[in-house]
Amino acid sequence: MPPWTELNRDLVDMVVLVSLVISTLGLIAVPRAIVCIPADYFLGPHPPTLPWASAHPVMRVLLTLTKNVLGVLLVLAGLAMLVLPGQGLLAILVGAMLVDFPGKRPAELALIRKKRVRAVLNWVRHRAGRDPLLVEEVPGPDKQDPTP
Repeated sequence: MPPWTELNRDLVDMVVLVSLVISTLGLIAVPRAIVCIPADYFLGPHPPTLPWASAHPVMRVLLTLTKNVLGVLLVLAGLAMLVLPGQGLLAILVGAMLVDFPGKRPAELALIRKKRVRAVLNWVRHRAGRDPLLVEEVPGPDKQDPTP
């Protein structure tokens, strides 16, 4: 072992422990979150209303805050999984879907319209017996109607 590992044994142990926790999170939470996305979530310019939209205002704020905190934690875990074992990009994607921020919907739609991203998400959903995600395709310049 390199000599610095003996001097920083606690740090090495902590990094190994964090790596194991993040890997476990990536293997369990990320696929579960992908499976929970409604198949029609990406249809239309606006996301579906949240299940707690009609709840008491205090409960609505608490649930929205919890959703955002969970999203931030998934994004941070995804960033860590880019260098540690785990599904970093998927964790970042799922975490970003949970966090509310301006311009989120157009960013989500642009990302999910990428065939490779959608293929990975639908592969996870297929393995869980869920329907594939439905996405409205935007006509490109070569697919637009030529009539004025």
